[in-house]
Amino acid sequence: MKLIIVESPTKANTIGKFLGSDYRILSSFGHIRDLPKSELGLDTENDFKPRYIIPQKIRKRINPLKAAVKESSSVILATDEDREGEAIAWHLMEVLDLDKTINCQRIVFHEITKEAIKEALGNPRKIDMDLVDAQQARRILDRLVGYKLSPFLWKKVVRGLSAGRVQSVAVRIVAEREREIEKFITEEYWEIEAELKSQIGKENKSFLVKLVKKDGETIPKLGIKTQKEADEIVEDLKMAEYKVQNIEKKEVKRNPLPPFTTSTLQQEAWQKFRWSSKSTMRIAQQLYEKGLTTYHRTDSLNLSNLALGEAKKFITKKYGEKYYQFRTFKTKSKVAQEAHEAIRPTYAGNTPEESSKKLEESQSKLYDLIWRRFVACQMSQAILDSTSADVLAKNYIFKATGQILKFDGFLKVYPIKFKESELPPLQINEILELIKIIPSQHFTQPPPRYNEATLIKALEENGIGRPSTYAPILSTIQERNYIEKDEQKRFRPSEIGIVVNDLLVKHFPEVIDIKFTAKMEEELDEIAKGQKKWVKVIREFYDPFEKNLNQKHQEVSKEDVVQKTEKTCPKCGSPLLIRLGRFGKFYACSGFPKCKYTESLKENNLNISCPKCKNGGIVEKRTKKRKIFYGCSNWPKCDFALWDKPTGEECPDCTSLLVATKRGQIKCSNKECKFVLKKE
Repeated sequence: MKLIIVESPTKANTIGKFLGSDYRILSSFGHIRDLPKSELGLDTENDFKPRYIIPQKIRKRINPLKAAVKESSSVILATDEDREGEAIAWHLMEVLDLDKTINCQRIVFHEITKEAIKEALGNPRKIDMDLVDAQQARRILDRLVGYKLSPFLWKKVVRGLSAGRVQSVAVRIVAEREREIEKFITEEYWEIEAELKSQIGKENKSFLVKLVKKDGETIPKLGIKTQKEADEIVEDLKMAEYKVQNIEKKEVKRNPLPPFTTSTLQQEAWQKFRWSSKSTMRIAQQLYEKGLTTYHRTDSLNLSNLALGEAKKFITKKYGEKYYQFRTFKTKSKVAQEAHEAIRPTYAGNTPEESSKKLEESQSKLYDLIWRRFVACQMSQAILDSTSADVLAKNYIFKATGQILKFDGFLKVYPIKFKESELPPLQINEILELIKIIPSQHFTQPPPRYNEATLIKALEENGIGRPSTYAPILSTIQERNYIEKDEQKRFRPSEIGIVVNDLLVKHFPEVIDIKFTAKMEEELDEIAKGQKKWVKVIREFYDPFEKNLNQKHQEVSKEDVVQKTEKTCPKCGSPLLIRLGRFGKFYACSGFPKCKYTESLKENNLNISCPKCKNGGIVEKRTKKRKIFYGCSNWPKCDFALWDKPTGEECPDCTSLLVATKRGQIKCSNKECKFVLKKE
């Protein structure tokens, strides 16, 4: 009997369908060893030798595996093909003594199909220690920063804070965007359009043209700055003759997007479904383990010849030869592993309609997205007929554009929104009828806050993190309350996030420097390729980091993040300070710990009286899990609380507070009252 060990039961079940009774497949349920939580777990004086332990809750998994090993003629480690999977395989080999007691092999595959499993079994290899070293190096680097820098934050800011090597850089990106927004100065500008109509023929509809040039010079975006300037141009154009000066017709071809990588899948799932990166990866994992899609942690755009052949066969049969176009994609990233593939369905012929019968709704949605993106990437270009016309009026030139779809091509499978607009048939030198001139006021907008999609894109573009780390990065910085989502589900730094970021930027600039962090990622890639040794890479980072950390422990005072006030403590008369907690600023007595008086800041109050005690005010609060709620400032004496934000208005039916729900509905906070404010 041959034993195959994988990470998850679902993966084990899928593989089991393809293999006979000669094989037994068991799951390790993920990692079986890790560094201890209660200590650093690294010997910094002895080449950072890690002390791995088997956590208590995982020990019960080991005995069944050891028993199965004794009953097997050989053991095959079939964990995922990336660094994390290679490390799990190595830990299994170490814990189960596979290198000493039994014939042990390592196999990898990019998809869980019968063909892929059989090919992998026919081509076993040894564990790739370069990949293991790269995984260990990342884990050790993150442990050093987290376990050395977090205590510094506890002493200088507040207990319970933590720092992360890559996560802190992500917070910095969000914080710097917020500062850009705060510093942005809005500028007014005007645009001018004209509604015109052809005088040839009776059924010609009017169309819009936009002012683009004056005196032969292109008008820049901020070229018309005030209403006065706009009014002068409008007045000048009222009696002008509008003549068609030039007409240009051409075919515009649009190419399909490449197949998904990890980051583009996360970005598109956010755009289409508003899914977090964490949710997307969880569902992608399920599809992979069911054997429906290829491995979902990849930055490669490579596609296998077998997959390309299947796509051709499916497209030509389903849509016809004219819809097929062979296409390969070059990965832009210098560090992408081309031996891996992009994310695609395991079989092109397994359509979303067929697969949906055996999938949950969320799984079906993501599979549909992956399938369509892959099939579309091997389809013909979409062709549009584009027409543009220049209209001369005095010394001004207006431009009109229109486009209509001529051939849908890949859009048949992967629709992309674009506006079709057809211009009426025009002729050179034709005089057009002016219907009206339309000036419109605009204001420049600051750069938007990042959302799930744009932050992942920013991380990838800056070389921060890798396919397996994007989702954990975003998840961690939210769980630690360093960033939060606004009403539009965009990221903004929290008060504590701003303070911690500013402190780290000032005193540990290299650790959270974007370019330095990207360089560290490249060095981890070089370790994975066997081009660098992990101990040397970590030593070069750690020695200057440790020296600077020791120095900062002496230089930085906790008082640097405390604000003095004119207020005094109502309990003991000591001055009140504005301190920073894990969830924001608050007044605290300077006599702490003898006096533990605290008070909410006025800016956190909603100017709404508590309807229960009639004494306190409603303030925004957070649970231990960082969820926002609205409660009485006299807590714990008064336990009044609401999940939805109160509007300050009373319910006309029962006089309870009205609240605004996250769906934009105004309703009564009293569960027994059914009042809902109807929209006009």
